[in-house]
Amino acid sequence: MAEQASPDVSPDISDIGRKAGRGAVWSLLGTLVTRAGSFILGLVLARLLAPADFGTYAVALAATQFVMVVKDVGVMSAVVQWRGRLEDIAPTATTLTSISALGLYGIFWVGAPYFATLAGSVEATSVVRILTAVILVEAVTAVRSAALLRWFRTGKNAKAVLAGFLVNAPVAIVLAVNGAGAYSFAWGQLAGAVVTGVFMLIYARLPYRFGFDRHIAGRLLRFGIPSAAGIALEALLLNVGYIIVGNIMGEAWLGFYLMAFNVSSWVPGIIGSAIRMVSIAGFSRLAERDEESLSFGVQRTVPLLIAMVLPLAVFMAVMAHSLIIFIYGPEWEQAAGVLRFLAVLMVVRMLTAFALDILNAHGTTRSTVWMNLGHAAAMIPAVIVGTHLDGIRGAAIGQGAAAVLVALPLAMIAVQRAGVRLGPVLPGLVRPALGALVCAAVMLGLVSLTHGSPFVQLVVAGGGGLLAYVLVVVTRDQFHLVSDRLVRLLPARAR
Repeated sequence: MAEQASPDVSPDISDIGRKAGRGAVWSLLGTLVTRAGSFILGLVLARLLAPADFGTYAVALAATQFVMVVKDVGVMSAVVQWRGRLEDIAPTATTLTSISALGLYGIFWVGAPYFATLAGSVEATSVVRILTAVILVEAVTAVRSAALLRWFRTGKNAKAVLAGFLVNAPVAIVLAVNGAGAYSFAWGQLAGAVVTGVFMLIYARLPYRFGFDRHIAGRLLRFGIPSAAGIALEALLLNVGYIIVGNIMGEAWLGFYLMAFNVSSWVPGIIGSAIRMVSIAGFSRLAERDEESLSFGVQRTVPLLIAMVLPLAVFMAVMAHSLIIFIYGPEWEQAAGVLRFLAVLMVVRMLTAFALDILNAHGTTRSTVWMNLGHAAAMIPAVIVGTHLDGIRGAAIGQGAAAVLVALPLAMIAVQRAGVRLGPVLPGLVRPALGALVCAAVMLGLVSLTHGSPFVQLVVAGGGGLLAYVLVVVTRDQFHLVSDRLVRLLPARAR
């Protein structure tokens, strides 16, 4: 099929940019819809469930997010990055992902009681077993999902995820209403994963065959295992806070911590997920040409990423109390003090995840392991000490400090060693940094003038700060460029 074979031909840089851009737009639209739905679902469940239920779910979620990134020993990333015909490797890749997922699920089924006990929630054992069953579904669809990403067909991917969510939400709500507690999350997500998987198989249109070629398997695993190890460490770093907080402080406080972490994950979940849908495929195609093309792609995208993320991080940090109280109610206010520091972690998370995608696209997968090992060595003791000193807020401070002081420098070093020049990125960061300072100052000033209503503070102080950021960061030429494009999109009669 010509459409499937076309990615194997060396493409022009502008063509890669157009495909990645279209893919990112579709991915962003799909992610916005599903994340908005997830937000509403979380809001409903927060009214139906107790903080302890969220704590139990957090334990199962930590286990699931870890196994989700190692379930296929990195074969999915290897398929996206593969230099060659996809049809040649699909049978071997399918066999590898199936064996890996079955073995891993068996390990977690047996180890679920020990994992739950370590996290301070014995009740989470069954929830862990149900929720981690998602990897069995993912094993069936992994290669097909990778094919959609490789071909920049993120619109199809987004539709499949949306279909799954439309099943997930009603299942979870009905179960919560009927007193299922943390099981509501688990069964809802498992049901949604099955529906998403069916749509993935339909959309990919890639013959489903098992096979094994030793040479292909070796190439896939040499790339995939270090990649999976690096991403697994990334997932471990994101979720180890749950384990530490739950072990030291118990389920109720873990529920508050999870709530704050979920809010801080909105931006990575929307913008970050949309970017990651196309970043590995796009950077892989650029790396096929030469290192200069890859450097150019990174230099163009990093300032844009930072410019989008900084004002949202400032908004979360300054408006944390108003945001939590307005959305979830005053009973969740304990999560606000945590959110202030997790907003800092959010920015670094997106940058280090972007660095992982660059390294994976370049084929330098071992660097991702060393980068995350260094981060883990700093973060785990920092979170333990922080939790003992200052509870869940101390845990967030420990995570944020380790991210800024260790994770970010290590990521920059690893990317530069891969041949990507980061020096030209710096001038593009001046305006966003200045804009973030102005944004924070405006928000703080307006917050002090709008006591009382959290809604009024969010609208007046939050809106004013974001407007100030736009006025500082967006140049006149950029404003005219965007406005001209919007005018061209209007129907002729509307003009």
